[in-house]
Amino acid sequence: MRPDPASSRSVLVTGGAGFIGSNLVDRLAREGYRVLIYDSLARPGVAHNVAWLQQRHGERVTLRHCDIRDAGAVAEAVRGTTAVFHLAAQVAVTSSLADPVDDFGVNLCGTLHVLEAVRSLSEPVPVIFASTNKVYGSLSDIDLLEQGDAYLPIDEIQRSRGIAEERPLDFHTPYGCSKGAADQYVLDYARSFGIPAMVMRMSCIYGPHQHGTEDQGWVAHFMIRALRGEPITIYGDGRQVRDILFVDDAVEAYLRAWRNIRRIGGRAFNLGGGPANAVSLLQLIAHVEGLIGRRVEVDFQDWRAGDQRYYVSDTRRIARELDLPVPTPWRVGLARLGDWLAESTRGIERRQAAGA
Repeated sequence: MRPDPASSRSVLVTGGAGFIGSNLVDRLAREGYRVLIYDSLARPGVAHNVAWLQQRHGERVTLRHCDIRDAGAVAEAVRGTTAVFHLAAQVAVTSSLADPVDDFGVNLCGTLHVLEAVRSLSEPVPVIFASTNKVYGSLSDIDLLEQGDAYLPIDEIQRSRGIAEERPLDFHTPYGCSKGAADQYVLDYARSFGIPAMVMRMSCIYGPHQHGTEDQGWVAHFMIRALRGEPITIYGDGRQVRDILFVDDAVEAYLRAWRNIRRIGGRAFNLGGGPANAVSLLQLIAHVEGLIGRRVEVDFQDWRAGDQRYYVSDTRRIARELDLPVPTPWRVGLARLGDWLAESTRGIERRQAAGA
C-alpha cells in the first residue's frame, strides 16, 4: 500500500541532514511528503544540506536540531509521524576505536530510544533502519586470490553472487558491535513487540551531497582529493573490493521497503551495488584518473582494524522482494558524482566572491 503524501503527519528521517538522509528527504519532499529532519548537525558540511533542502522545498521540510541520545527529544519527534527512517549514527570505525563509549551511545542507545518511542505509540509506525555490512566482520575465512589489482573469492559461486544474508554475524571493532547490536534490536523489536521494522545492511553508497572523509564516504573522498590534486591515502594494498551503489538507487530501495513493510517487516536485507558494481580501490582510482585527465598520487599505509579485503553484497533477495530496478553502473554514477562535486566547488567559489 502506498503511503499517502497528503497526510498531515510528517515522515521522520533521523540523520536527515547527512548524505543518504538528505537525498532521501529530497525524494520524499518531491513526492509531496512533509519531512521532519532530526539531526545533531555534527558532521562537516551537513548544515549546507539542510539549507539546500529548505531552499528547495520550503516549509515542507523542517529541522529538529537534537542529539539522538536525547530520549525525550526522540520521543517527541516520533509522535505524530507516519514512518521513521533511522539513519542517525556514528559512522566511522576509526572514531569508534578512539571513543567506544560515544559510539555506543549514538549507535546503540540512540537506536533503542527510537524503538522505545515507536513502541509507546498506540499504533507503531514503520521503522527502516540503516545497518552496515560490517555486521559480517572481517570475512577473513573467505579464501581469496589476487586477480590483477583486485581480490576475488576462489569460490566461483560466491564470486558471482556476493555475501548473502545467511552469512553468520561476526562483529568486529566497537563500530561493528554498536551497529550490529542495533541491527539485532530492530529485528527483535519487530519480533517481540510487533513493530513494523526492517534492516538495510548497506555496502558503500555514494553520490551527490556526500562530503566524504578518510574515515567515511571513501568514494567521494577519493574524488574530492583527486579534483584538488591532493594525494589519496590507502590503508592496505588497494586491492580490497567493495560493491558501490549510487544513492538514488539506495533511496529507491528505502522507499519501496516502506511501501512493502507489512510484507517484509522483521527481516534484514543486504543493500549494495552487487557483483556488477564491484570495484577495487585501485580500479576506482584508475578510473578517476581517466575522468580528470591526470595521475593521482597514492600513499599506502598499514591495514586498519577489521578491514574487509573483499565485500560484495548478494542483492538477489532485496531485488526480488522489492522488484528493484537494475542499479546505476558505477562508472556512470561516478561521473555524476564528479559533475556534482565540480558544480558544488564552483558554487562555493561564487559565494566567496560575492561576500568578498
